[in-house]
This record gives sequence, structure tokens and C-alpha cells, in this order.
Amino acid sequence: MCGPKEFTAVFYSLQSWRGIFERFDRDRSGHIDATELRDALLSLGFSVSPTVLDLLVSKFDKTGGKHRAIEYDNFIECCLTVKGLTEKFKEKDKAYTGTGTFSYEDFMLTIFWNSGFRGDIERGQGRNQEFIDGWAN
Repeated sequence: MCGPKEFTAVFYSLQSWRGIFERFDRDRSGHIDATELRDALLSLGFSVSPTVLDLLVSKFDKTGGKHRAIEYDNFIECCLTVKGLTEKFKEKDKAYTGTGTFSYEDFMLTIFWNSGFRGDIERGQGRNQEFIDGWAN
């Protein structure tokens, strides 16, 4: 549950992301295709390779690949995933070189955290608590 301050922040973030979605849904289809997604992510400061872009569209296209595009709700989920992974990567890229050093444990927790296992990680019951605390904040 979030308080009024957090709710307001989430509300305005969603409004902003709705505007981005609508701006880059150039054909007004209600879906963002790979090219539109690339441009939307770039506008948010995220540059991903064509391979990663294709994987994102595949993962977040909930039509089973019928449209090869993502709807607004899935766009939000996609952006949150890219944002979360990017933030965690930047923590490990201390020299800002585009490379980072991860332990196997950190890598696995990063991937699982962004793959829907967040609750399981948060309930780590003391295992690697420092890392878990870093994720929860």
C-alpha cells in the first residue's frame, strides 16, 4: 500500500508514460511496434541493441506474436523492466565504461527481481540481506 505522496508520484509517472506511449504510437494502432518502442526508449534515455529490442517486443507482446507490438499496459511493464535492469547495471559499472562486474548471485538476483520473483527475493529470510535491502529501497 502506498501513501498519498507515493500515489501522486505514481499517478504523474503513469500520465507521463501515457503521453510517451501516445507520442510514439505514430500509426495510432494502440500498439507500439519495435521501431516505435526503440524511439520511445531512446526518449527515456535507454539505448538497447536490436537484439534486446526484439526480445523486449517478444516478451511483452501479449498477443502471442500476432501483432509484434505491445499495448500500453505492457509498455509500462517493459519500461519498468528496462529501467530496473539499467539502474542495477549502472551500480556495477562504476567506471561508466559500459561494463560491470557481477557475482553470480548478484546476476541471478537481478534477473529474478525483474522477472516477477520480487516477492520471493524480498522474503529471502536473511540470505544475502544486504543485497536484498538494496533492492527493496
